[in-house]
Amino acid sequence: MDTRHMRYFVALAETLHFGHAAARMNMSQPPFSRQIAGIEKALGVRLFERNSRHVALTPAGRHFLGDCRKTLAAFEAACRDAQLVASGVKGELRLGFTMYAAQSVIPRLVRRYAEIRPDVHLILEERIPTEIDEMLLEGRLDAAVNFATGDNPHLKTASLGRDRLQLVVPADHRLAGEEAVGPQQMEGERLIAAPAAVAPTLRSAIAIYFAAGGVVPFFGFEPRLQQTIVQLVAEGLGIALVPQSISAQLPAGTVSRPLIDAPEFDVVLCAPAASKSPTVPSLFEVAMMA
Repeated sequence: MDTRHMRYFVALAETLHFGHAAARMNMSQPPFSRQIAGIEKALGVRLFERNSRHVALTPAGRHFLGDCRKTLAAFEAACRDAQLVASGVKGELRLGFTMYAAQSVIPRLVRRYAEIRPDVHLILEERIPTEIDEMLLEGRLDAAVNFATGDNPHLKTASLGRDRLQLVVPADHRLAGEEAVGPQQMEGERLIAAPAAVAPTLRSAIAIYFAAGGVVPFFGFEPRLQQTIVQLVAEGLGIALVPQSISAQLPAGTVSRPLIDAPEFDVVLCAPAASKSPTVPSLFEVAMMA
């Protein structure tokens, strides 16, 4: 028994006429009648009561008709779903992002993608930058929003905009009232920043910024997460240079100030260059919308 046999049975059950049912199935009547007889033999039950002028369903036939309709509908739905998944209209997309993107790019990107691909299940994973790179290359993420890290032949990218560093200090700090701050004004201050092994783009930008001003930075604390960094600043334990994208939601007791000639860096959508996920191309299309 397979779906083909079920369709033969349903055709006869709905028409109750061998000639009409055979025509529906594009068959002549004799082979069609043999198929019906074969179905009954395989099941070991009579599905139809029939004589030369009358065809009717048996109780077993009526029950079998309901089950066949459900099974065929499920099979057809499975076929449609397979086609939709293959085309990227349905399925799953694992999207990674950093904390900075969570407060800027991600809400807009997710909303736009959900509008054009409502049947794609988005799995969102907030990660540190270096974890994102590893997970992309290992296939544990389909795409991610991260800071650009230079040319990587294993990743394809699309620019989502630019971010820049901004100073965060305690509200009562000597620099809190400055219109803009340069490296020399921060000399001797205890800096709080994520280590290079966690956020290489940010750490490199901070180091280059101070070096350009002839200042050797003093890193007092090196937590992994930006939330921890700004909380430590709020406790008066140091100052921090953080992406402008997160400085709009700082904890109480802190203020942000622009940096003179602030370092800038690209925020990009990236995915494995060899990705075969059918949901990724439409994500890039959304990302490149104005």
